[in-house]
Amino acid sequence: MYQTCMFCTRPLGANEVVEAFPVGRRLAFDAARGRLWVVCRKCERWNLTPLEERWEAVEMCEKLFRETRIRTSTEHIGLARHAEGLELVRIGKPLRPEFAAWRYGDQFGRRRRRSVVRWSAAGVALAGGVAVGGAVGGLAGVLLGLNSVNYATVFNSFRPIAVFRTRDGRTMWMNRNALAGLRLTAVGEGRELCVDAVARHVLVKRREQFLGEDALRVLSVALPPINALGGSRGAVQSAVAEIESSGRPHRFVSELVVRRPYADHGVDVRWLPKPTRLALEMALHEEQERRALEGELWRLEQAWREAEEIAAISDNLLLPRGAAEFVDGGGEEQRTDIDGTA
Repeated sequence: MYQTCMFCTRPLGANEVVEAFPVGRRLAFDAARGRLWVVCRKCERWNLTPLEERWEAVEMCEKLFRETRIRTSTEHIGLARHAEGLELVRIGKPLRPEFAAWRYGDQFGRRRRRSVVRWSAAGVALAGGVAVGGAVGGLAGVLLGLNSVNYATVFNSFRPIAVFRTRDGRTMWMNRNALAGLRLTAVGEGRELCVDAVARHVLVKRREQFLGEDALRVLSVALPPINALGGSRGAVQSAVAEIESSGRPHRFVSELVVRRPYADHGVDVRWLPKPTRLALEMALHEEQERRALEGELWRLEQAWREAEEIAAISDNLLLPRGAAEFVDGGGEEQRTDIDGTA
């Protein structure tokens, strides 16, 4: 088991996660072809590991990748970061539905539980405050306790809860009342996504239409408070299925407003079905991550294609003639020739 890069001779580092192969801080693997590379963090070259050291390590990498919160993926490559710091690059068809359900199910489930606890605590506090007020000051105390709750509700309705910056440099914000009137429409011949909302810039309050990147920025900060109650496991599964029906997260966002019955007049975000609201938040989050790592994924894919060509040549040199065709699906024909039977 080598410890240094074959190309730049720098140390490859170590990890404490993959027990069968504790070398490297970024491992790339292709479970279908049985490939395992250690990616050098200095020169970014892919070091193909010896055959005898791969199988258990590849199996462990696949297991870890499934258990790790996925960051982003393309058609061929998925990139995840383990909590210990190890980066896993998975070659092959992405497993996005499974990861999305696991990742967001946990997130929305926690949000739902926090909301239940918060509202329960608020109810207990209200009941206790009214009881104490009644005991101390009679009717006047009860009214004072209720007024205190009303003041808190009014304050929460008007305080900034979603802040964003537009492309022209303005910092704008919306309160809970404004979020309640957030509306999605499609404008122009190209049916571009448009967010119609009441937003404030300093002390100026007005209804505006946000298009393109600005629309995505508004939705990205507005959806978490709108979806403050989270969702059940079933709602998250339905949300993942909605995204999958569109093929990709960014396509789901662009296609939402041209669906029936929203296509003609648009729709208020709060009136969207809960799975659709959750799906919209999930899709926007994944699109942000995809853009942030797009350049890195592109470089990884180019490096993988180069490394795969070398790996195929290297591995085939060690196999008997005909073995590659047998593995690729010609096993039955090869077995017939060997047995001499039809």
